[in-house]
Amino acid sequence: MDYQKILDQLVSGELKEYKVEPEDAFDLQKTIRNYGKRQYITGRAERGGAIVYTTTNTDD
Repeated sequence: MDYQKILDQLVSGELKEYKVEPEDAFDLQKTIRNYGKRQYITGRAERGGAIVYTTTNTDD
C-alpha cells in the first residue's frame, strides 16, 4: 500500500478520509511520522480498532 500517496491525497483534498484497519495501522503510523505535513492529519479511533484519518484545512 502506498501510504505516502494516500497522505498526499488527504492533504490535497482528493480524499475526505481514509480508514485503516488495526492490522495496517502501525505501517501507516510509521509513514505519518515521516510525513512533512503530518500536523494537518488527524486520526480518530473507532470501536474495534479501526482508525479514520482526516485532514484539517491547510490554508489556515
